[in-house]
Amino acid sequence: MAEMHLTKRRLLGGIAVVAVSAVLAACNDSKDAADAAPANGVDTSIKTGATSNVEIPQSDGDVNMAEALKPGPLPDMALGKADAPVKIIEYMSMTCPHCAHFHNTTFDEIKKKYVDTGKVQFIIREFPFDPRAAAAFMLARCNPAKPSELSTADTYFPMVSMLFKQQQTWAAADDGRAALLQMSKLAGFTQESFEACLTNQKLLDDVNATRERGAKEFGVNATPTFLINGKRYSGDMTVETMSALIDSLL
Repeated sequence: MAEMHLTKRRLLGGIAVVAVSAVLAACNDSKDAADAAPANGVDTSIKTGATSNVEIPQSDGDVNMAEALKPGPLPDMALGKADAPVKIIEYMSMTCPHCAHFHNTTFDEIKKKYVDTGKVQFIIREFPFDPRAAAAFMLARCNPAKPSELSTADTYFPMVSMLFKQQQTWAAADDGRAALLQMSKLAGFTQESFEACLTNQKLLDDVNATRERGAKEFGVNATPTFLINGKRYSGDMTVETMSALIDSLL
């Protein structure tokens, strides 16, 4: 897969021309959004007590979790206790329908069941496949009141949630820039802070570097990809599937 090196001009211009077919292919997966719920590949021989009828996804391979948990070019956006027994790092793309499906149907329940109860620390990392996804990540990373400063998890996660819930509104729009501006205004951005965020070359470079690190160091080549306690899993998961996986590690 070609590495992405986006410039400010390409970012601001490119977000207006992503076709629906390109968005649907951004997950590096031929399945469409309607088929996003099942995880890719399951090991039917593994069962857990509380979720004995649920199949646990088979990992794609091992990762050095200690290295993976080291911060990259951007501060990690993390929820949950740092000493939680289960660590989950999700690499995602904002234009990926599989990622949107996971966050719209699974993430909140996993947060309530495991993150809020101290069992899981959940970290999001950027892995944009196209300029429009990179722009969305930049907006989530920017503080709308002070665009020269980065946002915190308190503002990042709600922005990501809003963009995923409204993904078709902006990701498939003919004028992606205008659609993202409208979404951003709901989060407190002005025209000026929107422009300032999307012309922040250092932020763009750091988003790209986060993606490249995930690909080179941890074998990420599709979204969503989850690094969980030293194993890599590719593909969307239901609440039941991810719960079974987490339960098997507790």
